[in-house]
Amino acid sequence: MFDNTCKFLAENFPSNFATWLLGEEITLTKLSPKELSVEPIRADALILLQSDELVLHIEFQTQPDHKIPFRMADYRLRAYRRFPQKRMRQVVIYLCRTDSELVHETSFTLEETFHRFQVIRLWEQPTEIFLHTPGLLPFAVLSNTNSQTSTLQEVAAQIENISDRNVQNNVTASAALLAGLVLEEEVIKRLLRRDIMRESVIYQSIKAEGREEGREEGREEGIEEGVRRVAVNLLKDGMSTEVVVRATGLTVEQVRQLQSTQVETQGE
Repeated sequence: MFDNTCKFLAENFPSNFATWLLGEEITLTKLSPKELSVEPIRADALILLQSDELVLHIEFQTQPDHKIPFRMADYRLRAYRRFPQKRMRQVVIYLCRTDSELVHETSFTLEETFHRFQVIRLWEQPTEIFLHTPGLLPFAVLSNTNSQTSTLQEVAAQIENISDRNVQNNVTASAALLAGLVLEEEVIKRLLRRDIMRESVIYQSIKAEGREEGREEGREEGIEEGVRRVAVNLLKDGMSTEVVVRATGLTVEQVRQLQSTQVETQGE
């Protein structure tokens, strides 16, 4: 769910990401992972944008991953094979504060092969960076702020100023989902308008997940099933019970029940 939210923002607000990560306003378009594929690629976690001269590769991570350095080197070579004339900027963006040394790794070394990439730890980034463009607003609450609640309140005020209703809907839903990593559900509901979130593409995707489980279209049961499925996926990704509760709105008991069911299934 967090992967999809970040991917949605990067692909729908590419100029905002170009200004942030490249330091310049250049036109970027979506690049399909299939164009770089030699073997299957984790397309859900891979964000590729391109201009005539550059490929921007972004990976958002909620948890440290020791495979990141190799993956970045691997994707760089894939891009070179397809676009030998283009430069490539690679950025790993960690969403959740952690003491793991893995989030400080910025290179891959194998014998005489050496590759370097950029790492951004959101909790170290100035909040001001994220408050002036719609595509970055949802990340503000994860930045280096003294008060996550006050920051989300400021984000909500900025969202109210967005004139395009569809953009407003999607940024609101994205902000709510990412805020679930650090704030309680009641705080998020109080600060962000739920009616706007329900009209967003992200909310509709959760409904779609419920429908895929065979529930009747539009029924609350289908939406709830979609949320439970998202929770299971987060647990599989190693998310803590607390984070899953914040992100999905399920109770601690419901999440623990899903966790127990997951363990039982794996043991069969």
